[in-house]
Amino acid sequence: MATGADVRDILELGGGDNDAGPISKKDLINSDKKKSKKSTETLTFKRPEGMHREVYALLYSDKKDAPPLLPSDTTQGYRTVKAKLGCKRVRPWKWMPFTNPARKDGAIFHHWRRMAEEGKDYPFARFNKTVQVPVYSEQEYLMYLHDDGWTKAETDHLFDLCKSFDLRFIVIHDRYDHQQFRKRSVEDLKERYYNICAKLSKIRAVSGCEPKIYIFDAGHERRRKEQLERLFNRTPEQVAEEEYLIQELRKIENRKKEREKKAQDLQKLITAADTTTEMRRAERKATKKKLPQKRETEKPTVPETAGIKFPDFKSAGVTLRSQRMKLPSSVGQKKIKAIEQMLMELGVDLSPMPTEEIVQRFNELRSDLVLVYELKQAHSNCEYEQQMLRHRYEALLKAGGDGTHLDEGFGTEGQDIIKAEDVKGEAKEQVIDVVGAPLTPNSRKRRESVSSSSSLKKAKKL
Repeated sequence: MATGADVRDILELGGGDNDAGPISKKDLINSDKKKSKKSTETLTFKRPEGMHREVYALLYSDKKDAPPLLPSDTTQGYRTVKAKLGCKRVRPWKWMPFTNPARKDGAIFHHWRRMAEEGKDYPFARFNKTVQVPVYSEQEYLMYLHDDGWTKAETDHLFDLCKSFDLRFIVIHDRYDHQQFRKRSVEDLKERYYNICAKLSKIRAVSGCEPKIYIFDAGHERRRKEQLERLFNRTPEQVAEEEYLIQELRKIENRKKEREKKAQDLQKLITAADTTTEMRRAERKATKKKLPQKRETEKPTVPETAGIKFPDFKSAGVTLRSQRMKLPSSVGQKKIKAIEQMLMELGVDLSPMPTEEIVQRFNELRSDLVLVYELKQAHSNCEYEQQMLRHRYEALLKAGGDGTHLDEGFGTEGQDIIKAEDVKGEAKEQVIDVVGAPLTPNSRKRRESVSSSSSLKKAKKL
């Protein structure tokens, strides 16, 4: 049999030795207060270890409420404002009529609105934006707006349509009375309307201020639409031909850029060779005169592509002199092999004794060898391109039916032949590629190997 303590425990009324008596009405009425006190006393939140104070403040507010599940505009700082239900009476709503100012037929509609908003304007009436179409008088039309190609009735009909359809000229052209009046295009309607607007704004402008006038270029609009129609009416063959011509144009531009780049590299190599020879002459003169000169101060500026630029070891600490003979990483493997082969042909040791003078002379020698290698490579490229252009020109002459050939010098006679061909007009459709086709890597390798072998043979003979 359950006692009073068991009943108190089940109802969570709290119990002790003093409350072992029977349950009264007072205990049941005040049970909520006792529960709340117990819950407030027992629920204590403690910040977990390792969590910052700011993060804990974001999780719990001062009232220890749980954070909201969705973001809302009712939050004030870290606190979440709860909805206060039952504090005020619900505002009454009413099924009431309303009219839309955008409609001119006086149509009446009904919807639900609050009682406090009865008699107010329709809230969506502010979105009813209309275009202000100018209005002209009979006198203004006779004095300023008269046009031989337009009658007053046709002009009035145009302005009525502009006002009805808010300057949507495609709709205006569709609703235009082409049976009563002349058949007009969209550009004609726009031109007439904007010309009248410009004249009226000039007439009605206040003296001393210039009005803003919109000028409509009807001729440009007609040409634009004509070009669009031509572009739309192209056949698949014409589209393919256009794409092919665009690709050929890009190839010619790329070849021209490569040729200009080669010319710039060749010019840099020539200037580098000139500067190195001038440096050597200046050093020889300085050694003959025995004047103490600093090589670093009087050293002219050499382009970056001239030979090899060896790094300077200026850091603190002990360094080996042989490190200065190490080729930098900017030199490719092909150049390194060419340098080693040329040094072996000249009988120079690949790793000599690294004294101060030997290191300096050895680095200068390898830099000059790289410069000679690049000059030979550029010269072989130029010879190959010249020979290719000569063969191409001879092939064009044979295709044209003329038996003349180029001379060995490819000089003024060949230029006169080209001019004669242009004057005759027989080879207009044939395109002469002056830039030259891009070189394939196999042909470059072949030419480089041939040039290097020829240079080695010459060195052996010497």
